[in-house]
Amino acid sequence: MSQPFRFADDLGPAKVIEIYQPAIGLKAVLVIDNVAIGPAIGGVRMAADVSVEECFRLARAMTLKNAAAGLPHGGGKSVIFADPAAPAAARERLIRGFARAIGPLADYIPGPDMGTNETAMGWIHDEIGRAVGLPRVLGGIPLDEIGATGFGLSVALAAAEPFTGVPLAGARVVVQGFGSVGQHAARYLAAQGCRLVAVSDSSGARTCPAGFDLDALIAYKQQGGKVADYPEGTPLPAEDLVAVPSEIWIPAARPDALREDNVERLDTRVVAQGANIPATPAAERRLAERGIVVIPDFIANAGGVICASVEFHGGSEAMALTTIEDRIRRNTAAVLATAAERGLLPRAAALTMAADRVQQAMRYRRN
Repeated sequence: MSQPFRFADDLGPAKVIEIYQPAIGLKAVLVIDNVAIGPAIGGVRMAADVSVEECFRLARAMTLKNAAAGLPHGGGKSVIFADPAAPAAARERLIRGFARAIGPLADYIPGPDMGTNETAMGWIHDEIGRAVGLPRVLGGIPLDEIGATGFGLSVALAAAEPFTGVPLAGARVVVQGFGSVGQHAARYLAAQGCRLVAVSDSSGARTCPAGFDLDALIAYKQQGGKVADYPEGTPLPAEDLVAVPSEIWIPAARPDALREDNVERLDTRVVAQGANIPATPAAERRLAERGIVVIPDFIANAGGVICASVEFHGGSEAMALTTIEDRIRRNTAAVLATAAERGLLPRAAALTMAADRVQQAMRYRRN
């Protein structure tokens, strides 16, 4: 067992709960990081290889993301240790068992994440009456269906133009992780004149300097196709995706995709972090030294949780999209302006802004 408490600080975590139900093969962990501003919203991830430390780092990212977006929520994250490609009946059994285990923890509101979706949230809601990212028929605003996180990434990149000098019209885009977030980000950016020149998923990577036929690629993926087998473009090793020339590089897969051992190969001008914690601290420092602008994860990819919060409080899809655009545009500009004025990394500027909001809220809590 790992030691998550070596990551503890004055913000959290508030609770770390391990869940075991051998009868159904359930092993899970829930980290509720901070609830000073309100009950934690955070996704339920299903993966076989996530550590408790990683779960804590993801929960902290949610605390910062919710605070930076001005939402009345703290941050949390949960992981079910299982194969997300398992048969539906097996996944449903695990997710329902997990839901029953967290039922009494009213300060955690689960949402979709890697390996789960609105169907899974429907199962959780059926068990405990508490979830976001629900199917539309249950009154939800399906995050994956409308592409809330991808939309927010496109807003962040548009707001960053004065600071990066990279206009979206004509920009070459590389997406690592062509799941829901990556697909919708590519779609929204294509509507603003970008072209997708390289892409990857868990099967491999491909490049097409002239730009992929995006509608065809998305349709292929949604039918279960793998990037490695897609007929358009040229295959390349997944580790070479960082070296494809681009103006915009979007990590939308697993944590620590950009590290000391590959950051020098990155050939781009802007990194818009679609995944949570997709770069190590040393990699982000090196990107700044190279003049590559990073839009931090909890600023750039907050569209999903903003949408979830609007849903939880009874808002509409139109309200969610308007709120995403307003808050991400404002926060991106504020963070990049502060970073430029004070000579800070964008993440440092964003951390100061978000942590200050959490600490102010904590002053109202009973000791």
